[in-house]
Amino acid sequence: MNAAIANLSAVNRPVVSRDQWIAERKTLLAREKELTRLSDQIARERRALPWVLIDENYVFDTPEGRRTLADLFDGRRQLMVQHFMLAPGWEQGCKSCSYMADHNDGANVHLAQRDVTLLAVSRAPLAEIERFRERMGWQFKWVSSHGTDFNRDFGVTFTPEEMAKDEADYNFGKSPPGQEMPGVSVFYRDDAGQVFHTYSTYGRGVEVMMHAYNLLDLTPKGRDEDNLRFTMDWVRHHDRYEPAPAVKAAPAAGSCCGAQGQKAAVA
Repeated sequence: MNAAIANLSAVNRPVVSRDQWIAERKTLLAREKELTRLSDQIARERRALPWVLIDENYVFDTPEGRRTLADLFDGRRQLMVQHFMLAPGWEQGCKSCSYMADHNDGANVHLAQRDVTLLAVSRAPLAEIERFRERMGWQFKWVSSHGTDFNRDFGVTFTPEEMAKDEADYNFGKSPPGQEMPGVSVFYRDDAGQVFHTYSTYGRGVEVMMHAYNLLDLTPKGRDEDNLRFTMDWVRHHDRYEPAPAVKAAPAAGSCCGAQGQKAAVA
């Protein structure tokens, strides 16, 4: 048995002929097409949701000075906000939010071509945001909502009293595990300068920003999170990962290393 087949056996997968693989792949393809069509339909329904006029005058601290919510659109009609978990006094931002944010810079240039501005908002003061952003090497805009009700109004920050009384409402009806939670919100600015809230998603809905998860879902091991304490336990800030260990191939049968291994097993 060669190393490749040994690895397949370890995850309990059959090894078949190319023709049989193609037949089974076509069966899965039909299911994938169903999912694609359903996803397209849900996207149409998402775009058909009614809007809410924003009548609160939110003002944010930015590297360019104080800016209103309308100013954050940067001349475009659509604004996408990552609610990034970085509260006042935190030494560093949430590692899972950082995993999300690692994808922002690559997407931003393309989103701008489709009339979308993408940025992050946190409650931490701007100086604390900038210190962490510099450490992480990110280029996307990240502003502070410190001193405003923006995070509370959009369902990602909760008071200790709400948490103690189990009155916090996260993700449209679920009690959150913490006082700071992640989310993504979308806004539209019309020609008259009015701003509308069009969409928000929370919980696993924020995986829409985690493109690496989509790639992992294509692999044999997938996200490989089943035996972790919680699903994202493996995630680190990108400057805190240890070098990824290389998997050593099993020694070929009949080799001296293989023979030594067999002797050790017998012993």
